[in-house]
Amino acid sequence: MKSIYLITLGFVTFAVLMAACSAAPGVAKINVDSNGLAVKGYDAVEFFTGNAAVQGNLTFEYAWNGAKWVFSTAENLERFKANPEAYAPQFGGYCSYAVSQGYTADGDPNQWKIVDGKLYLNYNQRVKDAWEKEQEKYIEDGKANWAEFQKKKPEHKG
Repeated sequence: MKSIYLITLGFVTFAVLMAACSAAPGVAKINVDSNGLAVKGYDAVEFFTGNAAVQGNLTFEYAWNGAKWVFSTAENLERFKANPEAYAPQFGGYCSYAVSQGYTADGDPNQWKIVDGKLYLNYNQRVKDAWEKEQEKYIEDGKANWAEFQKKKPEHKG
C-alpha cells in the first residue's frame, strides 16, 4: 500500500513539474481581467461593425486563446467565432503604447482606434493621444517588442 502511495506521489510530482516547465515563459497572449474576460468584457466585434465600445453580454460568450470573450449580440459572437484574429485587439489587448515602449499595461476599451483594419487599445486618453502622434512608428516598435514578449515576459506597469 505504501509503495502505491509513493508511486502515485511520484507521478503527481512529475506531472506538476512537467506542467511548470511547459508553461510559456512569455506574456499571456490575451490580457484578461480578474474574471478572465478579454477586452474587459467589451464586444470586440462592435468596434468594427458599430464603430463603438459596447459592453458584451455573458449570454454570448466564447472561449478563445485562453480568454473568455463576450459579445452584445449572437451575430457578433458568430462573426468572432468565424475569424477571431480579425477582431481581437493587437498586442493581446494590452496598451499599444506600453508595448511599443517595452512593457505591458492594461488597455482601456474606451481608448481604442482601428488602424489598417486592426484594433489597438491604449491605457488612457493621454496615452492614446501620445500614441497617435507617432502611431506608425509605435505600431512597428510594438510588433517587434510583442514578438520578444512571447519569449520573455516583460514588466507590467498597470
